[in-house]
Amino acid sequence: MAMLCLKEIRGAFMTTNHIKIRPLRPDELETFWQLAFSNPNAEWTKWNGPYFHDKLPSKRAFTTIIGPNDWLGNDYRWVITFNGNLVGALFAYFDDGALKRWLDIGITIYNDHLWGNHIGQTALQQWLNHLFSDVTKLPHIGFTTWSGNKRMMALGDQVGMTLEGRIRQVRYWQGHYYDSVKYGILRSEWEKLVKQ
Repeated sequence: MAMLCLKEIRGAFMTTNHIKIRPLRPDELETFWQLAFSNPNAEWTKWNGPYFHDKLPSKRAFTTIIGPNDWLGNDYRWVITFNGNLVGALFAYFDDGALKRWLDIGITIYNDHLWGNHIGQTALQQWLNHLFSDVTKLPHIGFTTWSGNKRMMALGDQVGMTLEGRIRQVRYWQGHYYDSVKYGILRSEWEKLVKQ
């Protein structure tokens, strides 16, 4: 996988055709693992629900079990590319399990040098459009983050989502309590935004 330099990023981020979302391909499993999970101390792990203390999958587990079973051919897990290179991932899952009426989403840009270049904003807009248009007929899509993750909260605002809920001081991380924060958007609201 070619590495992206900062000059290339800064010159191209405004052109949305450089940022694409799509399913992960079988020949990309190892490359994706390297990008996403090879470094347990990667900066993104400090912001993506660090209070859960999730373990990253091993290369073998991801390339032989998790990737093929959970990623390939899954409309609810896609990747983000920038100038043709894998840079992140998008997720969707049902918060209410088998009822399948409450869809939540997530996004991760794995390389922190790419943060602040609107890649996440563009990818999340594409993801919402894909989910509302092609995947679900549900009237609402949302996400949950924590008040320590200011970037994710700003991203919700940037794509037109509404702050729908705040459960105060329930996320404990590094000696401090943070709020659990919920953002969401209705299908009708998204359709109005798309028409503008």
